[in-house]
Amino acid sequence: MESRWATSSLRRHGSCRLMRILQLSDPHLVADPGGLCRGRPALALLQRGVETALARLTAEGLRPQRLLLSGDLCHEETWGGYARLRELLEAPPLAGLEPPLLLSGNHDHPALLRAALGRRAWLAPGIRPIPWSGSAEADPGWSLLALDSHCSGRDGGRLEAAQWAWIERLLAPSDNTAPASGPLLVALHHPPVPIGDPGFDAIALEEGERLVALLAASSRVRGVVFGHVHQYWRGELPGRPEVPLLGCPSTLCSFGAVQPCPQGREGDPGGLLLELTAEGVIRHRLLRWQASDRP
Repeated sequence: MESRWATSSLRRHGSCRLMRILQLSDPHLVADPGGLCRGRPALALLQRGVETALARLTAEGLRPQRLLLSGDLCHEETWGGYARLRELLEAPPLAGLEPPLLLSGNHDHPALLRAALGRRAWLAPGIRPIPWSGSAEADPGWSLLALDSHCSGRDGGRLEAAQWAWIERLLAPSDNTAPASGPLLVALHHPPVPIGDPGFDAIALEEGERLVALLAASSRVRGVVFGHVHQYWRGELPGRPEVPLLGCPSTLCSFGAVQPCPQGREGDPGGLLLELTAEGVIRHRLLRWQASDRP
C-alpha cells in the first residue's frame, strides 16, 4: 500500500483531533466458512483484507478507530453468512475499534442482518456523532449519516418515503435534531451519481439526482462514500467540487474499472482509509493488497 493521501502529503498530526475510518465493501459472504462466491473464498478474502489493512496501518501509526462495511455483506442473504461476519467482527484483529457501521446492499437481508448483528454494530439508516481520536468529545465534531439503499428484489437502490422525509428534515437549515452541528460524512451502498459504467449506472440509486441536490444544499455535507461498484472511483458532488464522492473496491473481486487505479492494481482487492480532520476536510487513501487466498 502506498503512503499517499489524495489531498495532501501524509502527516502524523500529533495531538490534532481526527478520526480515521477503514472502509471495506462488498465481501459477499456465504454461510459455509470455506464457501466460494464468484469462484473465490469470500470469508478468507475479507479476513485477509481486515488483517492486512489493520496491520500495515498500525505499523505506520495510522490505525483507524472504526470499520465501515458498505454493503453486499452476505451474498446468499442467509443467517449463516451474517453469523460468519459476526465471528469475524468479534475476532482479535478488530479489538479496540469502535462498533462497526454496517450498510445493507442489494445482496443483503436487512432483517437477518439486524437480528444477527444489531447489538454489535451500528446499522443504517441513522446518524451518529463520531468521537475524536483519544477523546469522548463528539460536538462539534463530525457525524456519520448512514443511509439504507436496500430495495428488496432489486439490484438497484431506493430510499423509502420515510427515509426521504427524515433526510430532508435532518439537512434543513432550521433542523435542531442532529446530534451535532459539525460536518457530515454520508455513507450508502449504491452510488447516487452515474460512474460511467452502463451496467452499474442501470442499477444505481433511484432518484439519485434528488439526493445529490439535498446533499449539495447542505454546507454540513463534506463527503459521500459508497460501495456496490467493486472498484475505486473518485468524483465530486455536483456544484460542490470540494466534496469528494468515493467508490470503494471490493474485498472479493474487482469489475472493469472506469477510472485507472492510481496504483495500477485494478484487479486486486482493496479498501479506503478515510481521515476526517478537525478542519472539516476529508482525506482518503486507496489501499490494495494481494489476493493470495485465491483458489
